[in-house]
Amino acid sequence: MVEQAITFTERLHARLAHRIVSLVEAHGEITIEVLPEHLLETARLLRDDADLRFTVAVDLCGVDYLGFGQVEWDTEDASAEGFSRGVEGQGPGRFDWDGRPRPRHVERRFAVVTHLLSVPHNRRLRLRMFCPDDGLPVAPSLTEIWPGLNWFEREAFDLFGIVFEGHPDLRRILTDYGFVGHPFRKDFPLIGNVEVRYDADKGRVIYEPVTSVEPRVLVPRVIRDDSRYRQARAEQGS
Repeated sequence: MVEQAITFTERLHARLAHRIVSLVEAHGEITIEVLPEHLLETARLLRDDADLRFTVAVDLCGVDYLGFGQVEWDTEDASAEGFSRGVEGQGPGRFDWDGRPRPRHVERRFAVVTHLLSVPHNRRLRLRMFCPDDGLPVAPSLTEIWPGLNWFEREAFDLFGIVFEGHPDLRRILTDYGFVGHPFRKDFPLIGNVEVRYDADKGRVIYEPVTSVEPRVLVPRVIRDDSRYRQARAEQGS
């Protein structure tokens, strides 16, 4: 099995050659990264090449690498009664704008990730492309190659603000038509910008600043009820 995986990785690298930025195999999964100008060419090759035949696009999603590598959970301390953790409260969505987190370990902030399946060869592949402009992330649409990605690209556009050039009907799919912002971006407030309610006096739905939810950080603490602990206490008592 190891020799087959290595052989396929080498053949895949040889087929794609200059089109890819990187090819990484980890935990039994293969991820290739391509530049935007090579995305469509690479996608067609992955679909049509007889030795590859990635004819099924299982999923497409956006990724926001803002704050990548930063963590606000403290997982180093554990109590004797279970696992407890504190929160620093500095992660994306919990900050003032001047102190917002910056992308780390990556040159670009937004990426488009597509998961592919080759049914004839029983293989899976992850295809990633970083958008060149963080201010207006743009990516080529893959709908002409895998038409089933239509709604997936609309979702990435709605939630991350990634514009897919060549998409036949690019518009929001989950949020309201008048919604401002993109909820899955890491700099989008966790409580949102506005709340919606029906005003009986005005006889219509109105939008207003969020007042019913306060920004807060939850600090969960789990105390495990395990028979092993009761047995240990009983033995100590005896």
